[in-house]
Amino acid sequence: MRIYLAGPDVFLPNAGEIAAAKKEICARYGAVGVFPTDPIADSAADAAQERFLEIYLRNEAHIRQSDALIANLTPFRGPSADAGTVYELGFMRALGRPITGYANTTRHFADRTRDFLGTAARQRPDGVWVDAEGLSLEDFGRHDNLMIDGGIIAAGGRLITREVPDHLRWKDLNAFEDCVATLMQEMRGAA
Repeated sequence: MRIYLAGPDVFLPNAGEIAAAKKEICARYGAVGVFPTDPIADSAADAAQERFLEIYLRNEAHIRQSDALIANLTPFRGPSADAGTVYELGFMRALGRPITGYANTTRHFADRTRDFLGTAARQRPDGVWVDAEGLSLEDFGRHDNLMIDGGIIAAGGRLITREVPDHLRWKDLNAFEDCVATLMQEMRGAA
Protein backbone atom coordinates (compact mmCIF):
# COMPACT_ATOMS: atom_id res chain seq x y z
CA MET A 1 0.00 0.00 0.00
CA ARG A 2 1.50 3.31 -1.14
CA ILE A 3 0.09 6.36 0.65
CA TYR A 4 0.68 9.83 -0.79
CA LEU A 5 1.40 12.25 2.07
CA ALA A 6 -0.25 15.48 0.95
CA GLY A 7 0.22 18.65 2.94
CA PRO A 8 2.09 21.89 3.39
CA ASP A 9 4.83 19.97 5.23
CA VAL A 10 7.12 20.53 2.22
CA PHE A 11 7.39 24.20 3.26
CA LEU A 12 8.58 23.47 6.79
CA PRO A 13 12.23 24.17 7.65
CA ASN A 14 12.48 20.56 8.85
CA ALA A 15 10.52 19.02 5.94
CA GLY A 16 12.97 16.13 5.63
CA GLU A 17 12.57 15.20 9.29
CA ILE A 18 8.77 15.33 9.06
CA ALA A 19 8.86 13.22 5.88
CA ALA A 20 11.05 10.62 7.59
CA ALA A 21 8.81 10.52 10.67
CA LYS A 22 5.65 10.11 8.58
CA LYS A 23 7.28 7.38 6.47
CA GLU A 24 8.35 5.54 9.64
CA ILE A 25 4.78 5.66 10.95
CA CYS A 26 3.48 4.31 7.63
CA ALA A 27 6.07 1.50 7.68
CA ARG A 28 4.98 0.46 11.19
CA TYR A 29 1.51 -0.18 9.75
CA GLY A 30 2.79 -2.01 6.67
CA ALA A 31 2.50 0.86 4.19
CA VAL A 32 4.91 2.97 2.15
CA GLY A 33 4.66 6.70 2.70
CA VAL A 34 5.27 8.79 -0.42
CA PHE A 35 6.37 12.37 0.27
CA PRO A 36 5.89 14.97 -2.51
CA THR A 37 9.64 15.64 -2.75
CA ASP A 38 10.56 11.97 -3.19
CA PRO A 39 12.26 11.29 -6.52
CA ILE A 40 10.08 9.81 -9.25
CA ALA A 41 10.74 9.15 -12.91
CA ASP A 42 8.34 11.04 -15.16
CA SER A 43 9.13 11.94 -18.77
CA ALA A 44 6.76 14.92 -18.83
CA ALA A 45 8.34 16.34 -15.67
CA ASP A 46 11.81 15.71 -17.09
CA ALA A 47 10.86 17.75 -20.18
CA ALA A 48 9.24 20.63 -18.25
CA GLN A 49 10.84 23.98 -19.02
CA GLU A 50 9.90 25.57 -15.70
CA ARG A 51 10.49 24.32 -12.16
CA PHE A 52 6.90 24.84 -10.98
CA LEU A 53 5.56 22.64 -13.77
CA GLU A 54 8.15 19.95 -13.08
CA ILE A 55 7.10 19.84 -9.41
CA TYR A 56 3.42 19.74 -10.37
CA LEU A 57 3.94 16.87 -12.83
CA ARG A 58 6.03 14.85 -10.37
CA ASN A 59 3.43 15.28 -7.63
CA GLU A 60 0.66 14.09 -9.97
CA ALA A 61 2.85 11.13 -10.98
CA HIS A 62 3.25 10.25 -7.29
CA ILE A 63 -0.51 10.48 -6.77
CA ARG A 64 -1.26 8.29 -9.80
CA GLN A 65 1.15 5.64 -8.47
CA SER A 66 -0.30 5.73 -4.93
CA ASP A 67 -3.12 3.62 -3.56
CA ALA A 68 -4.44 6.17 -1.06
CA LEU A 69 -3.85 9.71 0.21
CA ILE A 70 -3.61 11.26 3.65
CA ALA A 71 -3.89 15.04 3.65
CA ASN A 72 -2.56 17.39 6.32
CA LEU A 73 -5.46 19.87 6.45
CA THR A 74 -4.12 21.94 9.33
CA PRO A 75 -4.89 25.57 8.38
CA PHE A 76 -2.02 27.05 6.41
CA ARG A 77 -1.38 30.79 6.00
CA GLY A 78 -4.99 31.58 6.78
CA PRO A 79 -8.16 29.91 8.04
CA SER A 80 -8.22 27.08 5.48
CA ALA A 81 -6.05 24.19 4.35
CA ASP A 82 -3.19 24.61 1.86
CA ALA A 83 -4.59 25.09 -1.67
CA GLY A 84 -2.13 22.66 -3.24
CA THR A 85 -3.05 19.99 -0.71
CA VAL A 86 -6.73 20.51 -1.44
CA TYR A 87 -6.04 20.10 -5.18
CA GLU A 88 -4.18 16.84 -4.51
CA LEU A 89 -6.99 15.56 -2.31
CA GLY A 90 -9.52 16.32 -5.06
CA PHE A 91 -7.31 14.71 -7.69
CA MET A 92 -7.10 11.49 -5.68
CA ARG A 93 -10.86 11.63 -5.05
CA ALA A 94 -11.40 11.85 -8.83
CA LEU A 95 -9.22 8.75 -9.25
CA GLY A 96 -11.64 6.95 -6.92
CA ARG A 97 -9.02 5.97 -4.38
CA PRO A 98 -9.23 6.20 -0.58
CA ILE A 99 -8.59 9.60 0.98
CA THR A 100 -8.46 10.69 4.57
CA GLY A 101 -7.28 13.82 6.31
CA TYR A 102 -6.19 15.26 9.59
CA ALA A 103 -5.78 18.65 11.19
CA ASN A 104 -4.11 19.79 14.36
CA THR A 105 -7.03 21.98 15.33
CA THR A 106 -10.62 21.20 16.25
CA ARG A 107 -11.95 24.69 15.60
CA HIS A 108 -14.56 25.01 12.87
CA PHE A 109 -13.86 26.81 9.61
CA ALA A 110 -16.39 29.59 10.32
CA ASP A 111 -14.79 30.44 13.66
CA ARG A 112 -11.30 30.47 12.16
CA THR A 113 -12.50 32.63 9.26
CA ARG A 114 -14.12 35.19 11.57
CA ASP A 115 -10.95 35.36 13.67
CA PHE A 116 -8.84 35.74 10.53
CA LEU A 117 -11.02 38.59 9.22
CA GLY A 118 -11.19 40.33 12.59
CA THR A 119 -13.25 43.50 12.49
CA ALA A 120 -13.88 43.01 8.75
CA ALA A 121 -16.35 40.26 9.67
CA ARG A 122 -19.75 41.31 10.91
CA GLN A 123 -23.05 39.65 11.60
CA ARG A 124 -26.08 40.91 9.68
CA PRO A 125 -29.43 41.28 11.47
CA ASP A 126 -30.55 37.96 9.92
CA GLY A 127 -27.64 36.22 11.72
CA VAL A 128 -25.50 35.61 8.62
CA TRP A 129 -21.84 36.53 8.96
CA VAL A 130 -20.31 38.53 6.10
CA ASP A 131 -16.94 39.99 5.22
CA ALA A 132 -16.09 43.63 4.43
CA GLU A 133 -17.52 43.22 0.91
CA GLY A 134 -20.79 41.81 2.22
CA LEU A 135 -20.00 38.29 1.01
CA SER A 136 -21.42 35.60 3.28
CA LEU A 137 -19.08 33.36 5.26
CA GLU A 138 -19.54 29.62 4.95
CA ASP A 139 -20.86 28.18 8.18
CA PHE A 140 -21.85 24.53 8.09
CA GLY A 141 -20.14 23.63 11.36
CA ARG A 142 -17.45 21.75 9.44
CA HIS A 143 -13.70 21.67 9.79
CA ASP A 144 -13.08 23.41 6.45
CA ASN A 145 -14.78 24.33 3.19
CA LEU A 146 -17.71 22.02 2.45
CA MET A 147 -16.00 20.67 -0.69
CA ILE A 148 -13.04 19.43 1.36
CA ASP A 149 -15.05 17.81 4.14
CA GLY A 150 -17.66 16.57 1.66
CA GLY A 151 -15.04 14.96 -0.60
CA ILE A 152 -13.53 13.03 2.26
CA ILE A 153 -16.91 11.87 3.55
CA ALA A 154 -18.19 10.95 0.06
CA ALA A 155 -15.05 8.87 -0.49
CA GLY A 156 -15.77 6.95 2.72
CA GLY A 157 -12.79 8.57 4.44
CA ARG A 158 -12.42 10.25 7.78
CA LEU A 159 -11.22 13.65 8.88
CA ILE A 160 -9.42 13.34 12.21
CA THR A 161 -8.89 16.51 14.20
CA ARG A 162 -7.00 17.14 17.42
CA GLU A 163 -6.37 20.29 19.34
CA VAL A 164 -2.64 20.73 19.93
CA PRO A 165 -0.67 23.66 21.32
CA ASP A 166 0.20 26.17 18.61
CA HIS A 167 3.94 25.51 18.88
CA LEU A 168 3.28 21.83 18.01
CA ARG A 169 0.91 22.50 15.10
CA TRP A 170 3.38 21.24 12.48
CA LYS A 171 5.20 18.69 14.68
CA ASP A 172 2.48 16.65 16.36
CA LEU A 173 1.84 13.53 14.27
CA ASN A 174 -0.73 11.81 16.52
CA ALA A 175 -3.70 12.63 14.26
CA PHE A 176 -1.62 11.58 11.24
CA GLU A 177 -0.89 8.24 12.89
CA ASP A 178 -4.60 7.80 13.65
CA CYS A 179 -5.24 8.31 9.90
CA VAL A 180 -2.68 5.68 8.93
CA ALA A 181 -4.03 3.17 11.45
CA THR A 182 -7.64 3.75 10.37
CA LEU A 183 -6.84 3.63 6.67
CA MET A 184 -4.83 0.42 6.96
CA GLN A 185 -7.50 -1.24 9.10
CA GLU A 186 -10.19 -0.30 6.56
CA MET A 187 -8.07 -1.49 3.63
CA ARG A 188 -7.38 -4.83 5.31
CA GLY A 189 -11.09 -5.20 6.07
CA ALA A 190 -11.98 -4.53 2.44
CA ALA A 191 -9.53 -7.13 1.13
